[in-house]
Amino acid sequence: MRSFSETFNIGKRKVGEGQKTYFIADIGANFDGSLEKAKKLAYEVKQAGADVAKIQSFKAKKIVSGVGFSSMKLKGVHGSWKRPVEDVFKEAEFPRKWHAAFFEYCWSIGITPSSSPYDYEAVDMMDKLGTEFYKIGSGDITWLEMVEYIARKGKPVILATGASTLAEVDEAVRVIEAAGNKDLAILQCITNYPSKIESANINVLKTYQNAFGAMVGYSDHTPGDTVVLGAVAMGAKVIEKHFTLSKKDKGPDHPHSMEPHEFAKMIERTRELEKAMGSSRKDVVAEESETVIVQRRGLATTKNLKKGDVLKKSDIIELRPALGIYPKYKNAIVGKRLGRAIPAGGPIRWEDIV
Repeated sequence: MRSFSETFNIGKRKVGEGQKTYFIADIGANFDGSLEKAKKLAYEVKQAGADVAKIQSFKAKKIVSGVGFSSMKLKGVHGSWKRPVEDVFKEAEFPRKWHAAFFEYCWSIGITPSSSPYDYEAVDMMDKLGTEFYKIGSGDITWLEMVEYIARKGKPVILATGASTLAEVDEAVRVIEAAGNKDLAILQCITNYPSKIESANINVLKTYQNAFGAMVGYSDHTPGDTVVLGAVAMGAKVIEKHFTLSKKDKGPDHPHSMEPHEFAKMIERTRELEKAMGSSRKDVVAEESETVIVQRRGLATTKNLKKGDVLKKSDIIELRPALGIYPKYKNAIVGKRLGRAIPAGGPIRWEDIV
């Protein structure tokens, strides 16, 4: 069992065991080439109740090969774009010169800014800006040099694990551990846009908890909040979902993103679920103090009995409320003498037995 932190701080917010679920709203490409729209998205993220407004930091030429993609017959979301993949990525770039303004705006309205950095320069830029954590996207889980580079920055790491095997996750986790970084959250993820609910495999969270002893979470691309609620019930402490102002906007990420009212409702439902999860201790709670008596059975008499009568089985019946001796002690009082008269239906108490 590895010694990763049960809780860690992201800025002033404690994340992990005993804390409210940490919500990351991924803006992705949904800023549509506008810094002002990116700020508007961040504002709506704050209003929805999320903790983080996250962008993605890449340069098309450093993340995709046009030659490579043009040689493939793509069936997934990349193939649906009907134009060169590198062109789509180029349009989705969040300019480096906007990062400082975006981060400063987020902090000014009380929301944590972050990004998924996809090259070394982006990692360093985020470090200079004072990022409070790093998110490693699923696509970079096998780029172990980058994983190590990020881990050595000494900030919490949130690692997405879409389209990867357990062995590949283990390699990345080992690298983070070897870098001396104990503040890790591992997110189960299905890398498809949108992904199918039947592919969600929320139970992988249990595998991660047992294998790595680290905090777990879910980066979800399914419609709605079913998978998110299931993940939280399974122990997820970090949730990531794509965020848009409108699914009808044009762009690669809008259709599979949540609109502000949907994101807010998801958080509201999660908070209700967190209350319902409660404690692992099984006990009678305060609101059951009366129910524990009125819905249980106690031993009572089947007929009028006099003081000195010897109890027979036929004299005893199990009735609600449980004012009398519990039924499991019935045989223990058969043959005993009554110390007082009890009317038919009256409870038989221990103090009545002599």
